[in-house]
Amino acid sequence: MRLLIALLTALFPVMASAAETPQTVDLTGSTVGILALCVFVIAYVLVVAEEWLHLRKSIPVLLGAVIIWTMIGATYASMGDTEIVHRTVQHSLIEFAELFLFLLVAMTYINTLDERGVFDALRGWLVSRGFSLRTLFWLTGLIAFFLSPIADNMTTALVMASVAIAVGAGHPRFVTVACINIVVAANSGGAWSPFGDITTLMVWQKGVFPAHEFLVLFVPALVSWIIPAAIMATQVPKATPEPLAVRPVVRFGGLVIIGMFIGTIALTVTLHAAFHLPPALGMMGGLGALMLMNYTLNRIGALHKDGEVHHQLIDQGGLSGAESSDPYQENKGPRLNTFNQVARSEWDTLLFFYGIIMCVGGLGTLGYLSVGSEMLYGELGPTVTNILMGVISAVIDNIPVMFAVLSMYPDMNDGQWLLVTLTAGIGGSLLAIGSAAGVAVMGTARGYYTFFGHLRWSWAIGLGYGAGIWTHFLLNGKYFAMGGA
Repeated sequence: MRLLIALLTALFPVMASAAETPQTVDLTGSTVGILALCVFVIAYVLVVAEEWLHLRKSIPVLLGAVIIWTMIGATYASMGDTEIVHRTVQHSLIEFAELFLFLLVAMTYINTLDERGVFDALRGWLVSRGFSLRTLFWLTGLIAFFLSPIADNMTTALVMASVAIAVGAGHPRFVTVACINIVVAANSGGAWSPFGDITTLMVWQKGVFPAHEFLVLFVPALVSWIIPAAIMATQVPKATPEPLAVRPVVRFGGLVIIGMFIGTIALTVTLHAAFHLPPALGMMGGLGALMLMNYTLNRIGALHKDGEVHHQLIDQGGLSGAESSDPYQENKGPRLNTFNQVARSEWDTLLFFYGIIMCVGGLGTLGYLSVGSEMLYGELGPTVTNILMGVISAVIDNIPVMFAVLSMYPDMNDGQWLLVTLTAGIGGSLLAIGSAAGVAVMGTARGYYTFFGHLRWSWAIGLGYGAGIWTHFLLNGKYFAMGGA
């Protein structure tokens, strides 16, 4: 081990005196600092190129994290201090663990609701009503705006995009603008809830402001969606597609699990507000309750008798012919298994969060976040910087941007913290690759929703972005007078 440390120290010399205390060492100009920054940039370029390279986005940041922290560990070991590295790594790990447990439970609930046919039922209800394309354009956007604060923006966007694709057959122009509208609505809706987006969850878990304060972003977020939606609606064809004949049915226990999910969120918020307990604790309690419900449903055997889940096709002559041809008819309601739903979680995304948090934490230890905070918030000021953060999030994803801001933790009032929360959420809509919702819909609606198709409407989305910010300043002025910058 000593030989390894000596070798790494020789490879990565530090341009700082060993006599300085580790906490005050600025390694941004050192060889190790520059190399670490290069490693992070290369890793993130590979993340952005995931669609073309087909390389999982978690792989480069996982490798980048261990390389960066190995260099940092060797550097501080050469100074005779390993304690600071141990503490900073633990701090980053704790932040990730809280985020990981929260997201794992939320994903498990969403997967369980999907398995119980809840989202299929919603989709089936929409496509069987015979709505016009313009009505569906507004309805899917409206549902996305109000569903994403509870069920995360990516899941919401995927469900609503599948509706647009199903009813828009033969109307490709409608599918394109409907998918763009859905992505914008899901991102805007996620900005006014602590559970609607990863960035808002990070802000809430950090304790920047309480959960109820996110609600003041409702109107600014609504404006940021309504304006581009109204512009794009002019391009929706005036047509009414033939309704698809489906009968949506929710599997046994699905409605109860919806109530349990809402109850879990309420419990989490209450425990955090009343006792300052970590949000992950309430969510894990909700997971235990879901597992108990899993046991109860399977124990009573109802899933084998009354839990049949399928969309029953209806022909004009009645149900008998459709029933015999229904591919779901052979599936007699499989037993619910919570651990299967845990396994279905977005593990690539969860590991990506780990890699990003560890990489950014390493860059913070080297001093880059302090320098960035001084340059941005010190020179440009919080308002310009927070607006700029939203634009940057459209290019390099809002998660690392928000984590960097939280790691810098500049001295700002609640108005400014709300502003950066808003911009990080709605700024990702400026480009198709700027949010998880946009990337997911690009994969689902191939040929309809593309990067350049979205880019064509970026100017309208930009108008909504600016209007949402202006609305925040207009309605929430009192939050800018609560101390700080």
